[in-house]
Amino acid sequence: MIEARGATVDLGGRRVLDGIELAVSRGEWLTVLGPNGAGKSTLLRYLAGLVRGGGELWVQGQPGAALRHREWARLVALVPQTPVIPASVTVVEYTLFGRAPYIPLFGVEGRRDLAAVHDALARLDLLEMSQRVVSTLSGGERQRVLLARAIAQGTPIMLLDEPTTALDIGHQQQVLELVDRLRGQHALTVVSTMHDLTLAGQYADRLLLLDRGRMVAHGKAADVLTEANIARYYGARVRIVRDDGEPVVVPYRVRNREPTH
Repeated sequence: MIEARGATVDLGGRRVLDGIELAVSRGEWLTVLGPNGAGKSTLLRYLAGLVRGGGELWVQGQPGAALRHREWARLVALVPQTPVIPASVTVVEYTLFGRAPYIPLFGVEGRRDLAAVHDALARLDLLEMSQRVVSTLSGGERQRVLLARAIAQGTPIMLLDEPTTALDIGHQQQVLELVDRLRGQHALTVVSTMHDLTLAGQYADRLLLLDRGRMVAHGKAADVLTEANIARYYGARVRIVRDDGEPVVVPYRVRNREPTH
């Protein structure tokens, strides 16, 4: 579905991505990990066609270099970590933005566009708040609206940049379960970035660990989420415990005990 071969990106005179190789199949979920500044968000923007670089990018068997913006937007939807949302836009209006690749220039939305928006809002239990202004919603509600726009876009590939940021544990589970359910129902291909290593290992089929723009580990959660990798690339002390065979990352504190007198 989407494949990068030797992908490189330079920004501000600095190499942000260097020689990335990945291939994500239909219905598969790949999560990209790495410390701050590793290049995770840049990789998603590269896959979405929003930043250009070296190497080859293939989307649905087509070379990315040959795709026009509207064609790309019909294949790949990006849910950014910090989207720009107009101050007074309502939930239904923002969701309708996802139909932009299908509406002619100076045209208006048609019956098919409205049906896609209604379906997306219904899937995320947002119909009752469709006329609410997005900026007045809670973090969890806003995250569902961002997903609704991507679903209304109707693409076979969805890119999620930190979809659980600023959400409590309940809303984190709701968002990830929803994405997983959509993936199962529509063979949706998902590429995400995440900071929560345990959640990443529970939901993704494969993990890709970046450090300073380079791939340093790739594979199943058990192969990537090791104490050695996390210590080396995150500078963190953790223990890895197993829950039904899945790795759970547990940080621990090293206590320096002062002698008592």
